Amino acid sequence: MNSSNLPTVSVVVIAYNDAGLVGEAVSSALAQGPVVAEVIAVNDASSDGTARVLDELAAAHPRLKVVHRTENSGGCGTPRNDGIAAASGRYVLFLDSDDVLPPGAADALVRTAEQHGAPVTVGAAVRRELPQRHDVPWMPGLYTPGDVIERPADRPELVRDTLCVNKLYDRAFLEEHGLRFPDGRFVYEDFVFTSRMLAAAPRIAVTGDLVYVWHVRRSAAQVSISLDRKDVGNWRARIEAHRTAARTLAAASPALGSACQVKFLEYDLRMYLRELGKDPEYQAAWWTLTREYLDTFAEADIASAAAHARWIVGVLRATETPPADVGRLTRLAAEPPRLLPPYAVGPTGAPVWSEEIPVELDGLAGLPVAELPVTVDAEPAGRGAVRIRLHDLYGRLAEAGPRTVQLSFIPRAGAEPVLAQPVELRPDRNGGWIAVLPFRLADLAVTGRRQGLRRMQAWNVGVRVECADGSSVFTSLRPGGRLLRRRALPSSRYGVLLAQPYRTGAGALALRLAPGAEGALYLVRNRLHRARAGRGAG
Repeated sequence: MNSSNLPTVSVVVIAYNDAGLVGEAVSSALAQGPVVAEVIAVNDASSDGTARVLDELAAAHPRLKVVHRTENSGGCGTPRNDGIAAASGRYVLFLDSDDVLPPGAADALVRTAEQHGAPVTVGAAVRRELPQRHDVPWMPGLYTPGDVIERPADRPELVRDTLCVNKLYDRAFLEEHGLRFPDGRFVYEDFVFTSRMLAAAPRIAVTGDLVYVWHVRRSAAQVSISLDRKDVGNWRARIEAHRTAARTLAAASPALGSACQVKFLEYDLRMYLRELGKDPEYQAAWWTLTREYLDTFAEADIASAAAHARWIVGVLRATETPPADVGRLTRLAAEPPRLLPPYAVGPTGAPVWSEEIPVELDGLAGLPVAELPVTVDAEPAGRGAVRIRLHDLYGRLAEAGPRTVQLSFIPRAGAEPVLAQPVELRPDRNGGWIAVLPFRLADLAVTGRRQGLRRMQAWNVGVRVECADGSSVFTSLRPGGRLLRRRALPSSRYGVLLAQPYRTGAGALALRLAPGAEGALYLVRNRLHRARAGRGAG
């Protein structure tokens, strides 16, 4: 018998007040087949019907064991630790009650672990946006399928993967090193557990199989901890988790510790900054908390971060309160990053953030064109066309020689992008370049339907600029106000085509298309639902 078919895995499922979803999670674990010896569901003293759902499932499935906690722990760490303590399998796999394991996940992980004798095995994971079912790969490119990493210190970039649920752990390895999660109400407990795991220096094997589906429900009444970023307490908790993880890693390996610090600057800091919002009280509290933490960073770690992250740190350090152009800083933190004009120079002629905050934009001269945070403004140019203006960036684009620009519609549901024909750029008398880009929304809607996008289609809108020197850069569009008008267009195919351009949280242009009366009604209902949800959140 193939060793991967032996019952060797204990799947630990944690649940709190998740009666409506925990059954799907447990079922996905039981469906892994004979490789799963047991599923241990830890009910963290739920007050809804979670206990009943789990007990009924356990009565029908002998492999399911339920642990009922009498007091709520306040976090995810303690119930996971309870699950480890109750496990009897050779390997342990973690699963949250609102996520699922895809078919074959446990078998793929065990097969890879046994082949390479690895105490830790990692596979691919996706964040699945619901209800659209748009899958976004988690940390694409970080791992190479089939790779075996002998020591984490040899691959410091592994600190960027802070998840615990996309990995299989040899239970003897966990016990040998006393690896457990922080107990109690400790948010971002994954950060600490993963840092402890990497510090223990295991061999790590990689499978290319999909092993975890992380469900993202942004419209849920109670969003997950990682999405609940309205309160500055969430940022404080993330900082504390990162601080603990960085110390753990630095004690084991200076390279891992430094990589953890750089990851914070390039990823965590930018993610929260681009979602800073407009509440002045939140902005002020976030700004103070962030400055205090950045003061603890070694200059060498800041210098090792990417240029955009260094510029953000420089502005944060330069002023005790959020500056008047803080919105400009959030755009630089977006993906892709955009540095909005005006572009100031310092006394020496070097590019700086602004005349009021003369932080030098060091490293700008050496950035490849593809990494330049260029800005493209967009305005309507009559029916079926958009006029764009590409801003130069301290002469860097002028050096490359922009020649053509191509409009791109990228479906938010994960289908193939739709590309328009490239259009020649013309120099603008005010500096920069301009072009008028035609498009046909009816053709876009047809393509979306062919790709499986039905009642409502959501598209990100961007442009790719090709330059005379062979380089290119892709960025989003910054929409002018007149571009954001909703339009109902007659359509020979659908009768009516409702188009709703909108500005994303990162300030970029996006588009919703609703073909036909059914799609238009769905779009209107969806808009009303978002409006009611926004009022409820306030």
